[in-house]
Amino acid sequence: MKYATGMDYIKTDSLPHMWCAGCGDGIVVRAIACALENLELDPRKIVMVSGIGCWGKADDYFTCNALHTTHGRALAYATGVKSANPELTVVVLMGDGDGTTIGGNHLLHAARRNMDLTAVLVNNYNYGMTGGQASATTPHDAVTSTSVLGNPERSVDVCELAKVAGANYVARETVAQGTRLSKRIQEGIANKGFSLIEVASPCTTLFGPRNKMRQPVDMLRWLKEKGVSEARYDKIEDAAAQGYFKVGKFVERTDPDFNTSYEVMRERLQQKEGK
Repeated sequence: MKYATGMDYIKTDSLPHMWCAGCGDGIVVRAIACALENLELDPRKIVMVSGIGCWGKADDYFTCNALHTTHGRALAYATGVKSANPELTVVVLMGDGDGTTIGGNHLLHAARRNMDLTAVLVNNYNYGMTGGQASATTPHDAVTSTSVLGNPERSVDVCELAKVAGANYVARETVAQGTRLSKRIQEGIANKGFSLIEVASPCTTLFGPRNKMRQPVDMLRWLKEKGVSEARYDKIEDAAAQGYFKVGKFVERTDPDFNTSYEVMRERLQQKEGK
């Protein structure tokens, strides 16, 4: 069996990347590239659609087509791309601020419509590029630049949101499990309909140091320890209160995607008009 390196999908002349030391974004780029290689997809028929933020710069490092869009609107642009040309593979790159805080409404409706998109949402628990402000996924009581005494709000479970909204594929992994992460991304791309893969990743410059994880390895260790399987999570008393979160695959179904449903409506119209 050939071992995927993903290098045919990575723009090496753009390296080294711009992210901070210890950031997990490079691991996610590699995981996506390996998934694309395993699926043997033509880079000319792939579009990476990104928003704004640290992870929003990721489209710079792929050999595929790229569309760099406005903050919180990546899914809206991606919906347009996929609607115009359903033959394209569209991968959407968003951070937690981009995808769940500013763009949360787009996430809800992309999942509800079951657009055939694969959203790779990197969650580093704060707005890392603009000063470390709290986002919708910042844990309760965590310290950020806008919650210096602890976050008074509860965090959004992005996977649960996509699940109840109707996504066909939902999974969460951490950057501490790169091979498994790549497998989830591959499954998400291969599954027609809306796919969300949330990736828990360290912010080693702003979030970690403010929350007693001063070294990059501290935050990586935290993600590895707190990200547990659903079965193990259910056995831990007050798991959420202790900071544990579930990793793994939560949804895998084959409901018709938006374009398939749209074609059914168009055929009905043609029959009604006798064409």
